[in-house]
Amino acid sequence: MKRRKFLKRALIGLPVIWLTPTLLASCQRGEEEVKPNGKTVLIVGAGIAGLAAAQRLKSKGFSVIVLESQDRIGGRLRTNRTLGIPFDEGASWIHGPKGNPITQLASAAGANTFLTNDESVRVYDVDGKAYTDSALESAENQFNNALNSVRNSGSMQQSFGAVFNALYPAQANQRLWKYMLSAYLEFNTGADISMLSSLHFDDDEEFNGSDVIITNGYDKIADHLGRDIDIRLRKRVSSIDYSGSKVLIKANGEAFEGDYAIITVPLGVLQSKTISFSPDLPVDKSAAIKRLEMGNINKFLLLWDKAFWDKDWQYIGYTPEIKGKFNYYLNLRKFSNTHALMTFAFGDYATYSESMSDEQVIDEIIQHLRAIYGSGIPLPSQMLRTRWGSNIHSYGAYSFAANGSTSSDFDTLAAPVSDKVFFAGEHTSRAYRGTVHGAYLSGIREANRIIDLP
Repeated sequence: MKRRKFLKRALIGLPVIWLTPTLLASCQRGEEEVKPNGKTVLIVGAGIAGLAAAQRLKSKGFSVIVLESQDRIGGRLRTNRTLGIPFDEGASWIHGPKGNPITQLASAAGANTFLTNDESVRVYDVDGKAYTDSALESAENQFNNALNSVRNSGSMQQSFGAVFNALYPAQANQRLWKYMLSAYLEFNTGADISMLSSLHFDDDEEFNGSDVIITNGYDKIADHLGRDIDIRLRKRVSSIDYSGSKVLIKANGEAFEGDYAIITVPLGVLQSKTISFSPDLPVDKSAAIKRLEMGNINKFLLLWDKAFWDKDWQYIGYTPEIKGKFNYYLNLRKFSNTHALMTFAFGDYATYSESMSDEQVIDEIIQHLRAIYGSGIPLPSQMLRTRWGSNIHSYGAYSFAANGSTSSDFDTLAAPVSDKVFFAGEHTSRAYRGTVHGAYLSGIREANRIIDLP
């Protein structure tokens, strides 16, 4: 899904293409030995930001130790293969592949991609009737106009939802509009519209080109970046002391010392305060951590022995009464031999879904599909699901500009402290927040900060 489909901005981002060959060169086997420079960098988190920073620093002679709380690398690049097919529980797409550094990185990592077509979608109402193309096109045009109206009428005191409901009270209760608000806007931002900033909900940037989905697992990129890096798994960091000449980090009772540290844990982990800082973080950074929010989106992969749905459509939409409730389906038959659909829970319903049993989830999804395809369709043989909101390693899917925050808060999170503690991750990228490439580029950015220090 092109998460920026309805929120396109002029591309005025960083000149980043040169970074990719630099890092890729550092990942190749058989490279010339790099002379150590005597400096050590501790990196907290083995997601793509931490791994990118580690590779960049290692290529410049730094000694690098990556501390990862989980028993695997990749962070929110997490591929579940227990059903014999790759289910990317976190990132799935490369958003805007033209000029995007993840495109070349994916190729080097052996990741296969499939060009997704957002226009290949059929949307159904609760009575099983499909919306006509003209009805969808008209609604989407009105939706785009509504986004502009909310932006022009927004304020720091009112959320997107509050402004939208005031401007469009009739549309707020229409099923098709609820579908667009969740499958388009809430999918894009990760936020429920009741918490989303009415001013800064779409002032980020994008790369060009139609999105591609990775079909053999996004973890291939993490594995590629993690080669030949000193990564310590199951090291849950509890404290970071930068009061002295060195940075001292404690994880699972073990102490690590370095000249610098890069903190790449998700925003949700910073908000949980499971990591203490000594001295305390600057007031402006702590305030930005509180103002921004971690969004929640959950995925559900369902497997059948035989496909019963529209095999020719890439996406299937459904317009239930409840916003965000299993209303968007990815047809995996388009790029694999798998009889599988992947659906989503957005906004507040994503959080609610985490309290549901597998049986309850399947029952609700099947009710939607039977409304479309008839009461005779079978139950799935298998299901995989996510619970990102309650995941202690992230506490959510990706960050967003919440009501009361500004986009400058992302810049504040990116600011180093005392030229010893640095911060990376998608939540530190004002231009590309909530994306894999945003996380990747932030890791390169912070590595370069350290490299450029006198």
